[in-house]
Amino acid sequence: MINDPKFAVIGGGSWATAIAKMLCHNLSEIAWYMRNEAAIEELKVNKHNPNYLSSVEFDTDQLILTTDINEAINYADYIVFAIPSAFLGSELEKLTVSLEGKIIVSAIKGIIPETGLIVGQHFMETYNIPIENIAVLAGPCHAEEVALERLSYLTIAGGDLQKAEVIAKSLRSHYIKAKTTDDVMGTEYAAMLKNIYAIAAGMAHGLGYGDNFQALLMSNAIREMKKFIKKVHKLKRNINDSAYLGDLLVTGYSLFSRNRMFGNMIGKGYTVISTKMEMNMVAEGYYATKSAYLMNAELKAKTPIIDAVYEVLYNNKEPKKVFKKLTDKLD
Repeated sequence: MINDPKFAVIGGGSWATAIAKMLCHNLSEIAWYMRNEAAIEELKVNKHNPNYLSSVEFDTDQLILTTDINEAINYADYIVFAIPSAFLGSELEKLTVSLEGKIIVSAIKGIIPETGLIVGQHFMETYNIPIENIAVLAGPCHAEEVALERLSYLTIAGGDLQKAEVIAKSLRSHYIKAKTTDDVMGTEYAAMLKNIYAIAAGMAHGLGYGDNFQALLMSNAIREMKKFIKKVHKLKRNINDSAYLGDLLVTGYSLFSRNRMFGNMIGKGYTVISTKMEMNMVAEGYYATKSAYLMNAELKAKTPIIDAVYEVLYNNKEPKKVFKKLTDKLD
């Protein structure tokens, strides 16, 4: 690619690693911020992220590796945030450089706990980033399949479609197809909500419900998602598009889905605390459930699945009883 756009990846987890891999396929150089200095040192020596997607080998000559978030942001025009939403606030507190003129790309599928906002809104309201400088990177796409170079699909939603296309072009390869849309809010809310529904799918599996119920659950979930998003941001959109339905299905069904895994453990009888301790990765749907439930107190969309997941995770209700009631509310 001639005249490479300058990208920085913020985060050291599996999705950040997958994004770095995709960008390195097209760009001669990227900045990559991780707070874990030991991981950076190992990456420099062994060319692998030791903690996530360790099978992916990097050409370290392409990487500006840093534990200073300001160095990474100073370098780049496009900043891809790929850290758990619960930790974004504390990372942004380290900023001493301005975000003015930067294109913020959210690869975070959750709500910022401190503000109760999706990531794009958080940057717009807290850092005065204009909508044309906000983009959202959505699926259906799992980091593990990117690592294996299995054919995957991305949707880049942007307030400025030309900038969104720059991002899409920087990610495309023989195994990555990427398209653009202007539905920034809807795409990001869908990315947040699908994690809650994946937890529900996992709970159902852990409780012993079969494929027939899973199919019913997912068909109800996409309709519930449509109602919720329409209340938040009324716009003509096809909810059956891959950014909405496709991302929901892969997160609800895939064995790679950490949110489904989280729900599965809860359904099998693990407590929330023990499940969080057992898992090495953050399940964004846990935090998103509370945010969506509280938000819906004002929106008043009909969301029996979100309500059921909230009852189990935050009111300590027994999953078996909650899902027995839920089965009577679905059609």
